[in-house]
Amino acid sequence: MSLAGNSPSRRGLMLVLSSPSGAGKSTIARHLMAEDKDIVLSVSVTTRARRPSEIDGVHYHFIDQPTFNKLRDRGELLEWAEVHGNCYGTPRAPVEEWLTSGKDVLFDIDWQGADQVAKAMPEDLVRIFVLPPTMAELASRLVRRAEDAPDVIAKRLANARAEIQHWRDYDYVLINKDLQTSLEKAQAILYAERMRRARTTWLEGFVDDLLQQA
Repeated sequence: MSLAGNSPSRRGLMLVLSSPSGAGKSTIARHLMAEDKDIVLSVSVTTRARRPSEIDGVHYHFIDQPTFNKLRDRGELLEWAEVHGNCYGTPRAPVEEWLTSGKDVLFDIDWQGADQVAKAMPEDLVRIFVLPPTMAELASRLVRRAEDAPDVIAKRLANARAEIQHWRDYDYVLINKDLQTSLEKAQAILYAERMRRARTTWLEGFVDDLLQQA
């Protein structure tokens, strides 16, 4: 129960998960969503073609390039980036509404998007970078996923080293050798960040009441 009446007990936070493709950020994100009712997923728009396992409106909003350009040019995207020849972006309005209502917003985005979000809303942001245990394991995961053509896999591996160079821009780094361990660490980070004084909006009134007590 909130100590602030009908107001949210805290302001939500934006939790960004980034990694090279195949390192496990999307899997960790799915598990966090399944186990925590206070997290909502920011569903990005993308110009990328839909994979067989993906559902429009659940994994992404799949749109064409002209539509994406209109959203970007109108300032309706919190962040956007071009990755592997495709454009991705985050609609701004839903994110701001969720934060105000006390919900945490989970972002499965790359370092370019994370950098833009950090500049736009730095006080609300928590960033986690997910690393593979080895580059050989990263390649193996991409092959096992069996959703991309060989030339696409080769391109992702070629770009992975450049993406990993940005690990220092993040607040936390997880080496995803074991999924359960990585998930537990991500949950611990989330719980701790939720308790930051600046996010517990009810504390001001609670302390005032406390000091007035006999």
